[in-house]
Amino acid sequence: MLTRVIERHSAVAVSGGMLDIQSDPVVRLIVFRRGRLGDPGAEPGLLEYALSTAPLGRIALDMLSPPPYCVDKNPHPMKRADSVSVPRTLWVVPHEWQTALPEELGQKVPYADGAGIDPELLHGIAGHSWLVISNGRFVARVNRLRLEQGRADMAGDAVAIMADPELAAYRERVRLTQQGQLVGYRRRYRDSAEPIPVPPDWPHHLFLRGEAAAAVVNDGLLGEFQAVVERLQSRGLRLKALAVAGTSIDLGTEEGLLSLGARALGGTSCCPADRRMAGEPSSARSGDMSSQSRLVGPVLLGDHVCVEPDAVIIGPSILCDRSTVRAGAVVNASIVGADAEIASDQVVSHSVVGVPGSLPTRRSAVGQRSRWPEYTDSQETAAFRRWPRFSYVGCLKRVADVMTALVVAALFAPIIPFIALAIKINSPGPVFFRDRRQGRHGRSFFCIKFRTMRVGADKLQDKLRFISDVDGPQFWMADDPRITTVGRFLRETYLDEIPQFYNVLMGDMSVVGPRPSPESENTLCPWWRDARLSVRPGITGLWQICRTREPMKDFQEWIYYDTRYVRELSWRLDLWICWRTFRTMIVTFISQF
Repeated sequence: MLTRVIERHSAVAVSGGMLDIQSDPVVRLIVFRRGRLGDPGAEPGLLEYALSTAPLGRIALDMLSPPPYCVDKNPHPMKRADSVSVPRTLWVVPHEWQTALPEELGQKVPYADGAGIDPELLHGIAGHSWLVISNGRFVARVNRLRLEQGRADMAGDAVAIMADPELAAYRERVRLTQQGQLVGYRRRYRDSAEPIPVPPDWPHHLFLRGEAAAAVVNDGLLGEFQAVVERLQSRGLRLKALAVAGTSIDLGTEEGLLSLGARALGGTSCCPADRRMAGEPSSARSGDMSSQSRLVGPVLLGDHVCVEPDAVIIGPSILCDRSTVRAGAVVNASIVGADAEIASDQVVSHSVVGVPGSLPTRRSAVGQRSRWPEYTDSQETAAFRRWPRFSYVGCLKRVADVMTALVVAALFAPIIPFIALAIKINSPGPVFFRDRRQGRHGRSFFCIKFRTMRVGADKLQDKLRFISDVDGPQFWMADDPRITTVGRFLRETYLDEIPQFYNVLMGDMSVVGPRPSPESENTLCPWWRDARLSVRPGITGLWQICRTREPMKDFQEWIYYDTRYVRELSWRLDLWICWRTFRTMIVTFISQF
């Protein structure tokens, strides 16, 4: 089945060998093929059944329509996801499917075995900047930014894209020997992409441009992916493959349909507007719902559904058109197909029943606990702590930060030129030092300070690390030879931190919070990282005023005080830290003279 989606405002185009979001149009074809006995993992006929059965089919088609990439939580300012539009959809279906699919799809173009698709229908598609062919068996989403960046080093006329959950953030891959001994592990803190061999069958998405697009569609869309590969190779066109962090739902399996329902009823996708959920008025649809039945959690109901007394439906569950749940039956996190019947006192748990090739008791059991297949967005798996919007942390702390930063900037504005002049006279180089650090939720920013070291001091750090006075990933020396004379005075009096109030005004930092640290220092303890990155880093903090500098304890104290601050965060704690910091600054400043 083919769907053409034209995105005119924000589309994936190529510039300098890299995917970019530009205004050039992109044509997307979503190709559905009949299930075959030889398809790995697929159950023949299940995909057609799912698409033709309401309301399951409407959910599947609705989730297949959006672009094949996830919207970034923090999109690039020049790449606005809200500018994407999908003005037209064209469905090309196997001949025998056309009457089974919903009428609201609009124009449906059938095709028959051996005949392919009429080339006239595809005429002009290759003239667009990019042609994207998606495998309709999978609801596959990939990270858009990783898709673009991963494409930067791959100079190809065609790129096969596979969504790989193992490349998602907050995953660990353990490497073992053949004897089972641990060699090492790899931990990912952000979504990534990596080159892979060209897959033997249709990938989740195939990006084609220019001559490659013409080679595939001008003579009719080929059915087998190997035929597409051979056609591209015969014309000297380069085909690459890329695995990108993402998730996929296989609509050709029962597990995939359960994941589809979980995601739809979980509120992470746009479901059909005419769905009826548990607890909503039922006047729009006909059916027999007993007032003595119980519907718990999100339950999606089709037309003419019958639920008898004492039946219990536990969400997320989907009851398709004309399905029946008899008295005393329990349906837990399952999909009941059209015209299917759950017998009295039967328990159905985490199953798809009433579909071709499945039996009502196929995976159902009384008292059996199974896990609903999960669809997780990797961007949401981090264990960041969250606070109510209208609380001290959610609102008032930011207001206090801005007011404090403005007052400090006004007070120190007269002496900033003299500090800058002293730095320039003491050593050559810029006045300010900018270093990339991780902020709230891992968002990177440039932390600004007055330069206190000689130019190039950061390149000498690895050479001096063996004599560092602290343990853990951070580096500190009591008598650091890289520090200049003026820099030492600025550090002792904390005046080098004044430019960080600019970071506070920009929203990258807070007055009080964990120490701002680079990504390299945050990778050794994942859950500590997530805790400390739940809030904005601070100019001062609990660890800065409480650490003891005792040998082999600094890193442990860093973890302890950062996590303690996040647990006990309040306005009283922030005021106490500010008072202790102010007192220390006064004592230290006086001691300089």
